[in-house]
Amino acid sequence: MKRLTIIVLDSVGVGELPDAHLYGDEGSNTLGHVSQKMGGLKMPNCQKLGLGNIITVEGVPPTDQPQAAWGKMAEVSKGKDTTTGHWEIAGLILETPFPTYPEGFPAELIAEFERRIGRGTLGNYPASGTVIIDELGREHMETGFPIVYTSADSVFQIAAHEEIVPLEQLYEWCRIARELLSGPHAVARVIARPFVGQPGSFKRTANRHDFSVAPFQQTVLDALTAAGIPVYGVGKIYDIFAGRGITETVSTKSNQEGMDRVVELLSAKKEDCLIFANLVDFDMLWGHRNDVENYARGLEEFDGRLPEVLALLEPEDLLLIVADHGCDPTTASTDHSREYVPLLVTGPQVTPVPLGVRGTFADVAKTAADFFGVDYTTVGVSFLADIMPAVRS
Repeated sequence: MKRLTIIVLDSVGVGELPDAHLYGDEGSNTLGHVSQKMGGLKMPNCQKLGLGNIITVEGVPPTDQPQAAWGKMAEVSKGKDTTTGHWEIAGLILETPFPTYPEGFPAELIAEFERRIGRGTLGNYPASGTVIIDELGREHMETGFPIVYTSADSVFQIAAHEEIVPLEQLYEWCRIARELLSGPHAVARVIARPFVGQPGSFKRTANRHDFSVAPFQQTVLDALTAAGIPVYGVGKIYDIFAGRGITETVSTKSNQEGMDRVVELLSAKKEDCLIFANLVDFDMLWGHRNDVENYARGLEEFDGRLPEVLALLEPEDLLLIVADHGCDPTTASTDHSREYVPLLVTGPQVTPVPLGVRGTFADVAKTAADFFGVDYTTVGVSFLADIMPAVRS
């Protein structure tokens, strides 16, 4: 039995990439700045693995005897969003960035969307999701018109009150938008953003749902499932890949629930398999809201759950801890940031060596393919022979 578990700490970047200036992200360092702002983090389990060996993390000093191989990875793809990052982790490089709409969506596109759903819309401008429902929530409740908005990311977001628009109707509107947004308007994700409450006290619910564009080429997930190796998606992994290459999915509504599902899968699945999990709270709840205190608390809570996962690793298992981009909550921006991401690799047979600066997130995909002995071509370079010298890739 060989199992590979990948846990993506959504947005936990570790310092600006050389091209960060092209994205307005000079100086970003999500993990480093959170630790500095809080005067240190308490992450003893990640410290033992070697998190503090990757970059300076206050409260998490480097160790002379790390229990994991450690390094950081650069993003080759154009962009800094969730879909781009995860696709690259799975081996797919995006040469052309997904379209964004800093001035809102074209009038003709909105008009066609309104025609298809049979009613008008509100908004159509870039905004924080919590701010725009405060601004337009009352009018939405009075008219039943959905709130359409975007951000610096390639997203078409539709917000609606759960008591005004049933969830299934909101999801159907998202499916209509996903079908409409193709070709030059093929945004990375259409996102349902349901909320509840009354004017002045609106609150988004956990019934968010993403409708992603399908990968345009094969990912390592496709290669694994074609070879009969199951891929279990945890959290929004299924959505990010539009279901492609996912054998089974379990939804989650929090980081803690995500860790619960990982623990359950490791306890139950006694077979060759990939467990691919996304912990979204870092990004969705804290990064985009510049909530440094809760971002730090979330990191420490993840660290506290780590021993449960490590205790379930069988002799042939690997655990990778990575991220997909940054979202530095200490900067003025509330958007994602173009950053390196951490790489920690552990398991009973892993040799804890420095993995350096990897040239692409796709190194993870190539390593996964080599680990399972599956043929998969990508620009990534496997590090399996580095961490498991007895294994030949």
